[in-house]
Amino acid sequence: MDSVDIEVLRSAEAWRKEGRRATLGTIVKTWGSAPRPVGAMVVIRDDGLVIGSVSGGCVEDDLIEKVRAQAVAAERPQLVTYGVTNEEATRYGLPCGGTLQVVLEPVTERSRLGALLETIGKQQLVRRRLDMASGEATLEPGKWQDVVEFDGTVLCTVHGPRWRLFLVGAGQLTHYLAAMAKMLDYHVVVIDPREEYAAGWTMEGVPLDRNMPDDVLGAMHVDAHTAVVALTHDPKIDDLALLEALKSPAFYVGAIGSKKNNDARRKRLAEFDLSEAEIARLHGPVGLYIGSKTPPEIAVAIMAEMTAARHGVETPDWSAKEKSRFAPSACETTPAAQRA
Repeated sequence: MDSVDIEVLRSAEAWRKEGRRATLGTIVKTWGSAPRPVGAMVVIRDDGLVIGSVSGGCVEDDLIEKVRAQAVAAERPQLVTYGVTNEEATRYGLPCGGTLQVVLEPVTERSRLGALLETIGKQQLVRRRLDMASGEATLEPGKWQDVVEFDGTVLCTVHGPRWRLFLVGAGQLTHYLAAMAKMLDYHVVVIDPREEYAAGWTMEGVPLDRNMPDDVLGAMHVDAHTAVVALTHDPKIDDLALLEALKSPAFYVGAIGSKKNNDARRKRLAEFDLSEAEIARLHGPVGLYIGSKTPPEIAVAIMAEMTAARHGVETPDWSAKEKSRFAPSACETTPAAQRA
């Protein structure tokens, strides 16, 4: 789950502990064009304070009014629907006649948000089952393939990191990339067997695995919710990771380095049991071409390309990597060097 929804849960639990009345809302179904996806959450305090969003602002005013008046979900969870008619869609500002259903629930001890947040904090997936009749929530280990489910009587939601990112190399760029990825719903693992980088990795919540990358990726069952980015500049390490990742269902596989180095890398990979189609999946030089120069800017470029791949968006023409505008650097630490 993304950082916004985690903040929703934190606020809901904090308000409950303060003795305030709070109502948690979760999108369970949408039709047509909806501003927010299924699973998005909002929490509304008894005085109308709102954290999160289920419509980008379209229906929140109505929800606030109903919550303040205790007209919905006062004692137990309740399903509400917006945009059933064109008139209603226009009234609430839902685009293209969109319709959405939201489960509202009063936040109590039975909600078990404290235990949920504790487990999420350990970077673990959690499946939460909410009984609509009683308002009782139960928690169980989640699976990567779990999705939001609602049958009218039980709401099942999945919380925690839904996507995985393996970063090969624990250098400076990795710190920025890991921090950004955590904000975007990724469980991040850094892999680096090099002794000289072990002591320098201190990012909380992002483990460093000291084993060889092919062994780590082979044991972690890389799936279609996984991205792998090689960042060491050392072919002996990066290529091992890529050999494993390119054969997997990973939705994104990238490698840092110049165009020249990545062309040489593709020739090396072709000497192993990889097909042309598998090698063609490699994003190298990694990241969108946006003129980035510093490590934080390079991280933005990589996360942008990963996000596009995650959502099935083709790379825009203006970001074509072969149109490099900068001279390559000898140390290859900037996008200019990557794209030479």
